[in-house]
Amino acid sequence: MPIPQTGDAAPSFELQDQQGRTVKLSDFAGKHVVLYFYPKDDTPGCTVEACNFRDEHSTLEAAGAVVLGVSPDDEKSHQKFTAKFDLPFPLLVDQGHQVADAYGVWGEKQFAGRSYMGVIRATFLIGPDGKLARVWPKVKVEGHVDEVLSALGATPSRKPAATPAPGPQAPLAPETTRSARSTETPLPVKEGAKKAPAAKKGAAKKGAAKKGAAKKGAAKKAPAAKKGAAKKSAARKAPARKGAAKKAAARKAPAAKKAAAKKSPAAKKGSGLRPTLVGRARAIAQRLLPRRR
Repeated sequence: MPIPQTGDAAPSFELQDQQGRTVKLSDFAGKHVVLYFYPKDDTPGCTVEACNFRDEHSTLEAAGAVVLGVSPDDEKSHQKFTAKFDLPFPLLVDQGHQVADAYGVWGEKQFAGRSYMGVIRATFLIGPDGKLARVWPKVKVEGHVDEVLSALGATPSRKPAATPAPGPQAPLAPETTRSARSTETPLPVKEGAKKAPAAKKGAAKKGAAKKGAAKKGAAKKAPAAKKGAAKKSAARKAPARKGAAKKAAARKAPAAKKAAAKKSPAAKKGSGLRPTLVGRARAIAQRLLPRRR
């Protein structure tokens, strides 16, 4: 069924509350009735809504209104929900959702990508004459009780959270145009912006120092490398020279031996002639000289 509108006669109903007592709409003739439909007991949104009605229940009663909650839950579920949150008003059992259908709040819902049938959260303010004084077809829990109180001409008893007052501000300079202020007064430079050039300069100095150190290291290494290369080349040449000297000595040695071999026979011959001549001279002298007696 379509949801009834403001000014329509409120559909009558007869349901059991959490205590098993029969509750009829006609029981509240001459009073305002706040009839609110909610999907399920002890769920986050339904709990907040019920507790908000609980907190303002005395104010609603003072405005001449009766609060009735309706859901498809059974009596035991209503009892637990009422006891857990100390709810002071009746919760009606509408397991067959007949009353929800009559008020047009049983329909298709979607959650997590799937569709299902259930109670659409809504509130009806029924006047003392039995007609609908106000209808909230799609209720947002936050601030809803304040809307109902406003419709009844009542003021919420709950005080809104205090907003801290802003601290005192320093007096501003006389106003000028934005363009003038932007040209006359330099904007403050952020600390990060100040540090950035200094960091760049420091990095540039470090880079220059590294380059200088690299040049000095290269200059120091160059002579050392040249000396090392010279030593290596000298070391390489030394064995070559030694080898050449050995070869030359080896070549000269046979020639010297040959020369010595050639000279040695002549020397032997000369040394062999001398003794023979001496002996002959002695023999001749002995013959010529008279013998001594």
